Amino acid sequence: MAHLLRSLGGLALQMAPLRAVRSCADSDVLSTRLRHRGAGSLTNCKLSLAKSDWEKKLTPEQFYVTREKGTEPPFSGIYLNNKESGMYHCVCCDSPLFSSEKKYCSGTGWPSFSEAHGTSGSDESNTGILRRLDTSLGLARTEVVCKQCEAHLGHVFPDGPAPTGQRFCINSVALKFKPSEH
Repeated sequence: MAHLLRSLGGLALQMAPLRAVRSCADSDVLSTRLRHRGAGSLTNCKLSLAKSDWEKKLTPEQFYVTREKGTEPPFSGIYLNNKESGMYHCVCCDSPLFSSEKKYCSGTGWPSFSEAHGTSGSDESNTGILRRLDTSLGLARTEVVCKQCEAHLGHVFPDGPAPTGQRFCINSVALKFKPSEH
């Protein structure tokens, strides 16, 4: 099944235009604006911008993946082989999403995590993600989006390591890594 999904994902990638990866320095500005609105926690305030505003704030590849539900080419992401300790945040709104402690090498070509940051057992209510049904390739998959700004992050599959059995397959371009302070 995993081989079939990779094959189908490859077809979509062949049709998608490739874009250069750059960083998004404006996501800290978005976080600051949200906090100054009296929102308190970022997870308590939805971030909704017009398409043109997202296009200004994100690189073309970040926009394609996060706002148009695209996929970066496998084995191309800057965080695929990152082994540093820290937290992966949403590139659009800076919401914390995944801890490096739950990152593992799945061999699929995208950064993989066994669970989202804030997960308690099977309870994901305190995480920065939401799951959604995705039938875009003609089969049912589970899309992972940012709870804060609804950015497309990737997909989750039931073929991960124990104890969760989950593989959160996330696009590097949808993430911003912040190393742990030692």
